[in-house]
Amino acid sequence: MTAERVPVVGDLATQFREGMAHLGAGVCVITSNGPAGLLGFTATAVSSVTDAPPTLLVCMNRVSTQNAALKRNGVLCVNVLAGEHADLSSLFAGATQDMAERFAAATWTYGTLGVPRLASAVASFDCRVAQSQEVGTHSVLFGQVADVEITDEEEALIYLSRAYHRVRRLGHNRGA
Repeated sequence: MTAERVPVVGDLATQFREGMAHLGAGVCVITSNGPAGLLGFTATAVSSVTDAPPTLLVCMNRVSTQNAALKRNGVLCVNVLAGEHADLSSLFAGATQDMAERFAAATWTYGTLGVPRLASAVASFDCRVAQSQEVGTHSVLFGQVADVEITDEEEALIYLSRAYHRVRRLGHNRGA
């Protein structure tokens, strides 16, 4: 069966955003701590870059109040959210601007760089910000990975078609 093509009305930027809404992405909470203070936000624009040396990227809106602070701190942790974390993602996406309230909603440990790690994350990547590149409305932050922590969490959270979805590995059945 072939899917019917539906035209997207609007300018190219609107069409682009509508098309990107159909690209499922892992949901992460990015945390940082340092001279500019404790901060955290939700991001889906996160990707691996290379494993030699292990590097990933995080995209962040340039007008975010946390942008300059994250660059000043120079360290970050990418916390890959588990299926149960939709409410936490919403909180860090801006449901509250109060950082203390955001961080009080979960249990955190601290990694090798002193950055908060979500204790129940699927995986956490402690990174030093190696480079920042400004592209349009966003900063692309390249994080050189200093440490990785992986849990045995079975489900991950993704964002697809402007909604959260819980996913697990194919062929994986709990209790089977």
